[in-house]
This record gives sequence, C-alpha cells and structure tokens, in this order.
Amino acid sequence: MKKLEDTALSILDLVTYPEGGDLTEAFRASRELARHAERLGYARYWIAEHHNLEGIASSATVVVMGYIAANTQKIRVGSGGIMLPNHAPLIVAEQVGTLETMYPGRIDLGLGRAPGTDPLTSRALRRHSTGADFDLEVQELVSYFAPARAGQAVRAIPGAGIEVPVWILGSSLYSAHLAAKIGRPYAFASHFAPGDLLQALEIYRAEFRPSAALAEPRVMVGVPMVAADDDIEAERLATSMYLRTLGILRGQRAGLQPPVESMDGLWTRSEQLAVAERMALLVVGGPQRVREGLQQIVDATRADELILVSETWERRARLRSFEIAAQLAGKAPA
Repeated sequence: MKKLEDTALSILDLVTYPEGGDLTEAFRASRELARHAERLGYARYWIAEHHNLEGIASSATVVVMGYIAANTQKIRVGSGGIMLPNHAPLIVAEQVGTLETMYPGRIDLGLGRAPGTDPLTSRALRRHSTGADFDLEVQELVSYFAPARAGQAVRAIPGAGIEVPVWILGSSLYSAHLAAKIGRPYAFASHFAPGDLLQALEIYRAEFRPSAALAEPRVMVGVPMVAADDDIEAERLATSMYLRTLGILRGQRAGLQPPVESMDGLWTRSEQLAVAERMALLVVGGPQRVREGLQQIVDATRADELILVSETWERRARLRSFEIAAQLAGKAPA
C-alpha cells in the first residue's frame, strides 16, 4: 500500500481573486504562494489556462509561468495546462523553449484540449482549430523540441533540442488513450471532473507504451482541498469553493465569495448534489481528516503525485492550507 509520504505533492493555481479584488494583488498572491510552496517542499507549481472567467486571472499562462519562475529558485513551474487547440504548436514550443532556456531544468508543459472557457469565447480563441486534431497538434509540438535537422525549414528558436517534460492532461478517457499511446505522463483533472478518474487511470496504465521520454506510467491526480487547524474552520472556509462551483452550475461566474457559516438556504437539494458530484474528491478538515482523505485518494488511485487546488477568500488561510498538507505528507517540518 502506497503511503501519502511517498507521494509527490504539487499545486495548481488558477490565480483566483475575490469578487471586487485587484488583479495586481492576485498575481502578488500567486508569487507569495509559489515561494511558500518552494519552502514547503512541493514538487511543482502549475498555472491553469482559463479565459473570460471572472475571478480567474491565469489567461496568459506562459507569462504567469515566467513570473513565477523568476520569483522562485528551484520548484518546477509548468502549465496545468496550456489548452493546445487555442494556440499554434510552434508558438507554444517557442514560448516554453524560451522559459526552459531562462530557467533550465525547471519547466513543465502540461497540455489539454478543452477551451478553458465558454462556447462564445472559445469561438473567439479557436479561429483555426476545434480540438479534433489534438493528437496531431501534440505530435507537431513535440517535434519542435527535437534536435534541429539539417535543412529543416521550420524550427523553434528557442526550443529545438530542449528537453521539457510534456504531460497530457484531461478529464475523459480520450486523454488516457493518447497519453498511453505516446508514452507521456498523465494528469487527470479530477479536481473538477472526477467521474471517469478510475477508469481513465486503468486505461492509461494498461495501454501505456514506454517511450524515450518515459519508461513506465506516471500519474498525477487533481485534488480540491481545504485544510485548517480544525474541522469547523475548514468547513467554513470551504464554503467559498462551494459558492464558486454553485455559480458555475448556475451560469453566474463571479470572483471568490467570502465564506459563510452555513450553505443552508443558498442552494437547493439538487444543486447541493450537483456540487458534491463535481467535487467528489474534495478533502476538507483539520489535519487528521485531511490526512485520511488524501491517503484514501492515494489508496484508490495509486497516484504518483497529487496536485492540490485550494481556493479560500483569505490569503493567509490558503497559505496555511497548503502548509498543513505539506506537513502531513512529510514534505515540511510540522
């Protein structure tokens, strides 16, 4: 049985900000959290790509990656992920190649095929791609990282000859088949879409083909989490995440809301069940409950790595949440 202490921990940051909050402060808060994560022994700090979503400031993913890398020393920095059909593969290769040249040995590239936004914004982003050819776009992008060949007409400069770990991200079985086929590490977005998690991991492991990049399967699992010094405080803080998810389900996206003492009267029974389904992996509580919850996820998934998402109204509460998780996993002193 794999222990939590033997599982790597990482952080996924959407660069969230409270309703009415300042965007500059959102980036400063992410810088603060990345430095905190580095001190706590987290393996990676990944930035998600989202567009036209109030309360999320991570649309220029590669720019934010550079900002985080410049303000840290050793933690790996990556995309969780870049939604590849929104971009030309050559541009992504050049941008990520530039970051890897500036911060050698520290950059990860996680790739997804969802738009990361609503249908109208998706059409504004994807003028030439629908995501249907995602596997071919991944193949093209990876080819730009290969050493340049004599007479090669199109090269990524920087990018050619650079080794950047390429992860396949997804929330469906499609991504599991693809990651296994091309022998790449696989990250499942179970922090918001846990439904196919176990089946996807089974497919990935069963179909995995070793590659020059990866000899055996490597799995990362997304986990929403709120940890505090006691269960009651953690449950209170978690209401901000419930409210955000409820707003998404209602089509009323907004910045993070302050926590409430109770969700009674704020959602219907059917909405409560829908939020619970979407956040089935949510771990909330004081240290004991969080440790038990994270270990249960490791037991069920045999994950090599958990990438945690913790969104709270107060910056200090978010820092404390990640601090507790790191201590429980033996990454940082208690």
